[in-house]
Amino acid sequence: MTVRVLVVDDQTVVREGLVLLLGLLPGIEVAGAAADGREAVGLAGSLRPDVVLMDLRMPRMDGVEATRRIRAAHPEIQVVVLTTYSDDESVFAALAAGARGYLTKDADAESLASAIATVVEGEAQFDPGVQRRLAEAVTGSRRAPDPPDGLTRRESEVLRLIAAGRSNAEIARELFISEATVKTHINNLFAKAGLRDRAQAVTYAFRHGLAHD
Repeated sequence: MTVRVLVVDDQTVVREGLVLLLGLLPGIEVAGAAADGREAVGLAGSLRPDVVLMDLRMPRMDGVEATRRIRAAHPEIQVVVLTTYSDDESVFAALAAGARGYLTKDADAESLASAIATVVEGEAQFDPGVQRRLAEAVTGSRRAPDPPDGLTRRESEVLRLIAAGRSNAEIARELFISEATVKTHINNLFAKAGLRDRAQAVTYAFRHGLAHD
């Protein structure tokens, strides 16, 4: 089986280097290359690659938004993030958008080939440093205190996404629930916390540690 890969990076040297490198790997065919997220979304629809190798920080549309759009329109296409950035915000944003792999740009050819093959099989593969961060985040969430004012865990998740600027439709997609259910959670948490609007909800979320600066 030949895996068709779309390369996305705004730096010409990096993009062309990846195209050359992937072209030398057995079982991989470069379907195309894009210089930013908007172009990547368009090419994903026309070329229908198996995997998109996605940079994060790009003009016009970043890799997180491009990943979200590609995965929403073409769930069969897998995304592996390949970026210089491995901070928590970048990692979790990419994973929330639907990326199944996350590698930093110092990854070697073997790691790239392994990640591509792994996500095609429906599994996930991450840089070792990213795996440690995810493990620490899971451990930390298990030790997290109960939400304030009797909020349920799901209501706290909805509140966190409100604080991140998500719309009801975006919250529904991210949590895999209906918009009607999102509205019910919002009404419940507003009543429990004594909130009148989303602006108050954002302030409340930061005050109680349910959002990140």
